[in-house]
Amino acid sequence: MRRLVHRPRRLRRSPSLRNLIRETQLSAHDFVLPLFVSEKVERRCAIASMPGVFQLSLKEIVDEAQRAQDLGLQAVLLFGIPEKKDEQASGAYAENGVVQKALRTIKSKCPDLVTITDVCLCEYMSHGHCGVTRIDGDHFHVLNDETVDLLVKTALSHAAAGADMVAPSDMMDGRIGAIREALDAGGFDQIGIMSYAAKFASAFYGPFREAAESVPQFGDRRSYQMDYANPDEALREVALDIDEGADIVMVKPALPYIDILWRAHERFGKPMAAYHVSGEYAMINAAVEKGIVEERAAVLEIMTALKRAGADVVITYWARELAAWTRE
Repeated sequence: MRRLVHRPRRLRRSPSLRNLIRETQLSAHDFVLPLFVSEKVERRCAIASMPGVFQLSLKEIVDEAQRAQDLGLQAVLLFGIPEKKDEQASGAYAENGVVQKALRTIKSKCPDLVTITDVCLCEYMSHGHCGVTRIDGDHFHVLNDETVDLLVKTALSHAAAGADMVAPSDMMDGRIGAIREALDAGGFDQIGIMSYAAKFASAFYGPFREAAESVPQFGDRRSYQMDYANPDEALREVALDIDEGADIVMVKPALPYIDILWRAHERFGKPMAAYHVSGEYAMINAAVEKGIVEERAAVLEIMTALKRAGADVVITYWARELAAWTRE
């Protein structure tokens, strides 16, 4: 006679009951909205490869920030496009640079909105690389220490203009410690650092480089961004940035590196961010356009996966929509 085995049954109940016991919940507070502010435009300019994403003028950026806050988002991440570029990225740390002006206007209208600023030089360098370069014949080198000096100046100028948090995205060695020391010495000890700790040399950055006008004019960024085949090295980079004073550590891109996100979350117990990057955004939009996936369902599934893997914060171009969807 066969013996019956009693197993717990998978819950098949009403949607409201399922939501009550759901293990992973999303809310507007999980998401940060990236915004591009440009000195070159007087009205919003569409990014062809990123539907719904725009370069915004200095006049428009404050209204966009207000809209984000009204939707329930807690933070925006600012990227700047200057009128002119040079080989010292002087627009990055100018007192009246594009990000500095944007910060002051946003803070005057939305003082409670958390403003995070990208601290990198690629948008301000005439050659599009993330640091000071030296060319030797057919080869080029990014000069680490000279670049860190300019990153420190940039972070200090952002803090002075009203940034709540700076986000170094350059992947230079030692920049988190140098920025932390300079902020503390300058009286900005309350300014946080979100470190792009594990930023990989990825094929998924193309649309962003169009939006930020930061395509390298020669070579590529593999000498200072991470090899996507090296997970253990990524964890070492995360550990170094935590030791140097990072408050939040980021994995970028998001979905192709969800294993790194999980491992860092489990190992360090530090607040984690994931950047769902422009190429990931563009691919989903292309699939939506072709009728392959339904946008809301696909995006909610992706964001739930990232939070499930350990992301406390997700930087995403869908932040506005997610604020509305999660509220519903």
